[in-house]
Amino acid sequence: MVDLTSQDMSMNSMEPVGARRTRSRQIPSWLITIGTVALFLLLWELLGSHVNPVFGSYPSAIAVAGWELAVSGVLGAALMESLKPFVAGYGLAILLGVPLGLILGRFRIMEAAFGIFVTGGYAMPLIALVPLLILWLGLGFWVKVSVIFLMCVFPIAINTWLGVKVVSNTLVEVGRAFVASDVVIVRRIVLPATLPYIMAGLKLAVGRGVVAMVIAEFFTAISGLGGIIINSANNFDTARMFVPIVVLMVLATLLNALVGLIERWVAPWQYEIAARN
Repeated sequence: MVDLTSQDMSMNSMEPVGARRTRSRQIPSWLITIGTVALFLLLWELLGSHVNPVFGSYPSAIAVAGWELAVSGVLGAALMESLKPFVAGYGLAILLGVPLGLILGRFRIMEAAFGIFVTGGYAMPLIALVPLLILWLGLGFWVKVSVIFLMCVFPIAINTWLGVKVVSNTLVEVGRAFVASDVVIVRRIVLPATLPYIMAGLKLAVGRGVVAMVIAEFFTAISGLGGIIINSANNFDTARMFVPIVVLMVLATLLNALVGLIERWVAPWQYEIAARN
């Protein structure tokens, strides 16, 4: 008599690993994300509705407050006022951080001379420098740009720097064998190989930039989304205070998704590797 159980077990063991992975991935990732968020909001709604409004809020109350801010035009104006310095500061951080990381990773003398300043700058308590930046730049647009820039430039530079350090020496030697200059090697070999690290740095910088944007609005002219948070907290209007916080979380998520789309465009090979894994 044939042992069917042992045969089934042997057939399962002979099943390709890829087939088992495919079966385990039948549920789309976006569906899992939506389900998790919906469950979180439901629990928050059920528990938050029993909390004193002074100490907390819940999604339906936040949605009502957000609708009122949106209809009045206050939320849209505050969002635009916050986005302008963010775009300027984040853009400047990319323009300086990526070349700085490439230089530090590619040239040993530059790494020895300036690497310690970049590492120290990343750990710098930026909030302690805000009063000094206000003395230098005032309370307007450029002090916000400077705070966002300082929060974003170091993670971008460090990630790019580390990415250059892990580039295979074989690739560089191939470039040298074809008598390529250092500039050509950086542009045609090092930069493409470092793109995944650069994109990771850009994603890290998004979160730090959003935090810097709010910090700048707290300490300078109280305006934008940070101004709504401060004024609502002073009036003990918790639901209204949560509206810009939720907007900032959604904004950071969308910006990270945008960076991911750009990465898929400029480094499609990396996306294909991640998809296979």
